[in-house]
Amino acid sequence: MPQVTETDQEANASTDHVTDVRVPGNFRAGDEGTIQKRLCGREQECLKQLMLDPLRPYVPEYRGQIVTEDGEDFLQLQDLLGEFEEPCVMDCKIGVRTYQEDELAKAKEKPKLRKDMYDKMMLIDKSAPTDEEHRLKAVTKPRYMVWRETISSTATLGFRIEGIRKSEGFSSKDFKTTRSRQQVKEAVTMFTEGYPDAVFIGSSLLFVHDASHASVWMIDFAKTTPLPPGVNISHGAPWRPGNHEDGYLTGITSLMSILREMDAEASP
Repeated sequence: MPQVTETDQEANASTDHVTDVRVPGNFRAGDEGTIQKRLCGREQECLKQLMLDPLRPYVPEYRGQIVTEDGEDFLQLQDLLGEFEEPCVMDCKIGVRTYQEDELAKAKEKPKLRKDMYDKMMLIDKSAPTDEEHRLKAVTKPRYMVWRETISSTATLGFRIEGIRKSEGFSSKDFKTTRSRQQVKEAVTMFTEGYPDAVFIGSSLLFVHDASHASVWMIDFAKTTPLPPGVNISHGAPWRPGNHEDGYLTGITSLMSILREMDAEASP
């Protein structure tokens, strides 16, 4: 039987965001117009390529790498909130899964029973663990990783809301079990409340609006990697371990459908 352990970080680490719901320590203020994000080589390489890509206007501008006085490496990025006054921010994670295939495969190689993940599961849904998991008071990392996606709209719609910050100070990451289309729609409606013209028709991970304008960007590329040679994906086909499908277009389609519905309801 695998031994019980409490080591490692969260299996499905969530947001690295330019909001106050971001991961503590991953971001620091930069020079005017910039923000510094802790270095991830994979994300850095992706950003370098995106600076030469037609998608460049829709991602944060990459402005190089710096080393802080205490010897830590950070990426310098465009501060996406710099042009806004009292911005409202919504962070969406796009795709039918938020872990890479190799992460799941590695976790399955020598699965250990994790008390910390059992505790996280219990905090969200006490009925989620099996009788055996209740007896052991632990679950394996692969079990937790797959289960984590099923409790939110990641599994049902191909995207989920990670966090929302409103201009009046309201901030929440309490969307772990926001799963149904109606629940998601209510959350997006809350995000745009008072600003009916800010309903977005488009797709991204980071939505920002204030009283006068709105923008949307693709962010967070730490888990973005090139496909293996000879592999093609549609970004919309069902994912099975090994086929590399990510469901990105599934999430975009769902999100656009909800936003169009809101836009139609708001129109005279």
